[in-house]
Parts: sequence; C-alpha cells; structure tokens
Amino acid sequence: MIVRRSAAVLAAIAVIGAAAAPAAVAGSPSPSAPPSLPSGLYGTTDPTYDGVWRQSFALFAQHTVGVRPAVEAVDWLAGQQCADGAFAPYRANPTAKCDAKTPVDTNSTAAAVQALAALGGHAQAEKAVAWLKSVQNADGGWSYTPGGASDANSTSVVVGALAAVGEKPGEVRSKGGKSPFEALLKLSIPCDQDGGGAFAYQPDKKGGLAANADATAAAVVGALGQGLAGRAAKPSGTAASCQTAESPEQAARNGAAFLVKALAKDDHLTSALPGAKPGPDYGNTADAVVALATQGSTESARKTYAWLEKNSAQWAKTSGPAAYAQLILAAHALGADPHDFGGADLVTELGATGPAPQAAQATGHSDETGRKTDSSSSTGFWWVIGVGLVAGVGIGFLLSGRSKKRQP
Repeated sequence: MIVRRSAAVLAAIAVIGAAAAPAAVAGSPSPSAPPSLPSGLYGTTDPTYDGVWRQSFALFAQHTVGVRPAVEAVDWLAGQQCADGAFAPYRANPTAKCDAKTPVDTNSTAAAVQALAALGGHAQAEKAVAWLKSVQNADGGWSYTPGGASDANSTSVVVGALAAVGEKPGEVRSKGGKSPFEALLKLSIPCDQDGGGAFAYQPDKKGGLAANADATAAAVVGALGQGLAGRAAKPSGTAASCQTAESPEQAARNGAAFLVKALAKDDHLTSALPGAKPGPDYGNTADAVVALATQGSTESARKTYAWLEKNSAQWAKTSGPAAYAQLILAAHALGADPHDFGGADLVTELGATGPAPQAAQATGHSDETGRKTDSSSSTGFWWVIGVGLVAGVGIGFLLSGRSKKRQP
C-alpha cells in the first residue's frame, strides 16, 4: 500500500510537464544511475517511475520545435506498450507480457499517446486511447491508476491524449454519461471560497476542495481541450478574472486568474511538498507559463518565462530530459526561441541527454500568433522506416538485444 501510494504521488507531481519527481524536489538527493540503461532511453537516472514519461516529453518537445528524434528513441517508447494498449512507467523487459502485476497508469499512457501521435505512430496511439477510454471513471475523469478517484492532473493529461488522436474530449463520455470537462468543473473552486478560481487535485475526505497550483496549471490546459504543448493563443487583452464557472472555458479563465495572483509576488510558484524545503517549483512554474499562454494571459506568462530564463538552468541540468522539455514547451507556447533561452540552447541540451536526434523538420502552417509550426504529417515517412517493422516482426524482437534492467 505504501509503495503504491508513493508511486501515485510521484506521478501526480510529474503530470503535465513536471520533470522526474525525485530530481525535481528541492533538497532531495539525485537518484543514482542504474548499472545499465537501454540505449534508446533519454536520461541517466533510474527510470522505474518515469521512464516512459520523460521519454514521451523528450520526443514530443523535439517534434514540437521541428527536430526529428532518433529512431532508436522512438523504438524504445513504442516497445514499452502493453498488448492492451496501456503503458507502465517503465518495463525493464519489454518482451515479457504485461500481467496483473504490471503497474500501468493513465499518466504514462496519455503522455506516450501524445508523443506517438505526433511522430506518426497513430495505430499505437489509438490503441492506447482505447485503453484509456476503458478505464474512464463514472464522473467522466481519470485517476492515476484505474479504479481510483478522478484527479485534475490525470484527467487533463488524458484530455490531451484524446485531442492528439483527433477525438473531441467533450464527447468522450463515461458509462455514467459524464465528460472529462464535467469532471474538471467539479474540481474548480468557486470564486467566493478560499483559493477561488483554482483547481483542486482531488476532493478531500469531506468533499472539500483545496487550491493546488500544479493541478491548476494542468487543468487550465485540459479544460481548453489542449495537450502537452498547450496552444499559442492571442493575448486576451483583458486581465483574467474569476466568475461563476458554468463552462470549461470559464473554469480555465478562473484558473489562469489564480495563477496570475500566485505568480505576482516572485514570478514563480513555490514547492510545498511534504518534507521538502520551500523553494521555487521550476517545473510547475514552466507548466504555468504554458497554461497562461494557452488561456491568453500572455503578459504574466512572459514575466514568469523571463524568471525561468534567469533561474532554471541548474534545475534543468539536474532534473534531465523532462525538465528541458518543459522549458522548450514553455518557450513554444509563448513564441520564444528555445535555442536562445537566457543564452542557452534548450534543444541542444535536451538532445545531449539521449540518442542524437535526426535533422530538423520542415516547418508548416502558421498558428494563431502567426508563428510557423511544424507539420504533423512531416514525420510519417521516417516513422514508417524506423518502426514499420514492428508489424512484421514484433516490437519484442526489435528490442530484445538491448540492455535490460530489473523488472520494476
């Protein structure tokens, strides 16, 4: 029970862009590198709790800024999928069947969906989405592990996965007839209550809602039907304010208003993890930039992004690929250049944490801000070359020669 709870807490910290939790917690020791890691995996720390998560973020961030990830890195992620479509945080032996003891979860699965869908692996992504639909809660939301109470973070990352494969999240309904947006609205704190406008992670034992900045950043993006990259929206022109949330869009505006206030003093969020010394929460601050940019609160997002440029270098270096990916996605959401992040090249630094990526992709259409974005179809051909053999010979065969670590 304690082990399962710890894993869930780690995942909750990580959802919607937070870097690998053990490295991100201020004052905690860095996880030691295991004796051997698969050659296609990004990062050097123990992947037991975040291997698929950090790999998905790394590949998705590279694709988002027009970089083709290494084929072996995509192969590794694809090979982590279970036969039923789900993903566990890490499978040391991907040739072994997933069984009842395999700790699959919605967060790893939804992150992998967004990466694979972006890279052209639509069949695998759709299979994973089918599994996600099968574990949707009656209230329309999702928990970290199937059967648990819905939480804002898990529900939001699954919304992104649904959108990634072309689903309309609001039309994905549970057996009880509820949509993900209805689940998020129930976690939105009314304006006249303490923490009004924010989202709670989950209701407490008495049904009360406590403001959670991490959950709020995730839910703002999720309530707008967006994924890990958010959406580069035009500035709203007006300050976000809290009003009765009768729609997911208003709940997102309320959440943004809460984040603007939370960031007003120091331009960053503060970690409140039990046992950790209070300090800047770099990962959730980057998430807040994506959330604010997606909602249209651009001025506040830019101030916070400037703070990250000045202060997050050591955190990213220590935390690894998911952290670099978060910062890249924050830059992307604002239309900033991730190659010039306070003088650092985030794209190069991310690439250095794993297999060398391929060449840059050609850019495609312009988004709502007029900035060029990459074409989602541009990777389809190299995906077929890189992992198309999966259908013929099986993922297990492709990965069978790689170094293995103990089964988690």
